[in-house]
Amino acid sequence: MIARLVGTLVDKRPGRVVLEVSGVGYELAVPLSTYYEVGDVGSRVTLHVQTYVRQDVLALFGFLTGLEKDLFNRLLGVNGVGPRTAVAALSGLGPADLVAAIRQRDIRRLASVPGIGRRTAERVLVELADRLEEFPGPDGEGPPGAGSAGVREDLVSALVNLGYNARVAQEATSRVLRSAAESPPVFETLLRRTLKSLSK
Repeated sequence: MIARLVGTLVDKRPGRVVLEVSGVGYELAVPLSTYYEVGDVGSRVTLHVQTYVRQDVLALFGFLTGLEKDLFNRLLGVNGVGPRTAVAALSGLGPADLVAAIRQRDIRRLASVPGIGRRTAERVLVELADRLEEFPGPDGEGPPGAGSAGVREDLVSALVNLGYNARVAQEATSRVLRSAAESPPVFETLLRRTLKSLSK
């Protein structure tokens, strides 16, 4: 599974980019939030990658930040939301405004995004409204002790590598980050706390 790519941007169009890595060109679907910030053709780029495999479908989705990738995966966890819908949500509002709309249960704003619709928006709000505490909002601030998206991603990755289920790892990490007092939080300390909480 491809999790990250570092290479040269050789093509860029709304919704997709092509990244050349060691002579191989990888085509990735990207939200507009990544498209606008990824740089110009010829730039050296690092993208967080989600490999999506379903029956006869193999697709790569690229994100400039771990926050975008994490939010994309949260959206995929909602019943009836596929990768195209998740990308549409990130493209239509941007990560911070999308988090704000979900937290505030702003169904009108969410349903206004092309490709979402009211029924899908309702499902997203029901399943995610109370589960995005660690994500920063439009002001760039998360809840006290939430830490950076990078620390959260590293914690979840470490737990998955240790054999924990991804969903369990995400939930345990969220609980520990909400109660963390360090600023910035120390990864090793948070990992020990998360492992301790999982052993109870």
